[in-house]
Amino acid sequence: MTSTAARPGRVAKLPPRERILDAAEELFQREGIQRVGVQAIAERAETTKMAIYRHFETKDALVAEWLRILAAEYQAAFDRVEAEHPGRPREQILGLARFIADGLPSLSYRGCPFINSLAELPDRSHPARQVIEEHKSRQTRRLVGMCTEAGLPDPEQVAAQITFVLEGAQVSTQNGSVDRAGERLMRIVEALVGP
Repeated sequence: MTSTAARPGRVAKLPPRERILDAAEELFQREGIQRVGVQAIAERAETTKMAIYRHFETKDALVAEWLRILAAEYQAAFDRVEAEHPGRPREQILGLARFIADGLPSLSYRGCPFINSLAELPDRSHPARQVIEEHKSRQTRRLVGMCTEAGLPDPEQVAAQITFVLEGAQVSTQNGSVDRAGERLMRIVEALVGP
């Protein structure tokens, strides 16, 4: 997300669809999905509601696309750690934990967009919830695969424990209940995957 001072010049250079997504991301992260209307997104993107609906059939479709982009960033983190540590699944798992630990300070203001979105979208048939569920399922499969390759006993259980710790660290950072969450997260994951 960009700072307000740098934003006007950047907005003018982006194509309309990207301006809309950029504005939606900023507003959804700062104010939440339910509190942000299409008109506010249009104003922030320096466009019209009609233009938004040309690119996204509904606000729900816009929310789902925003979350799809975020999910792709997390999947790219898996790709990066696999490329950085080929054939070394333990280091890949620790790399994922480091990715989350390093990102915790940016979550302290508004929190994890996936967790926040789930809280705001109780209808399991909402397209954005489906994006999140697919993302979490793909993430779990990849993590179980890493745990299996690392030779960890009961890879599904270890992957579940790591997921629990990663997501718990994000929530704890957001609500300020645990200090040094990143350090604690790394120690726990290191203990789970062993030397």
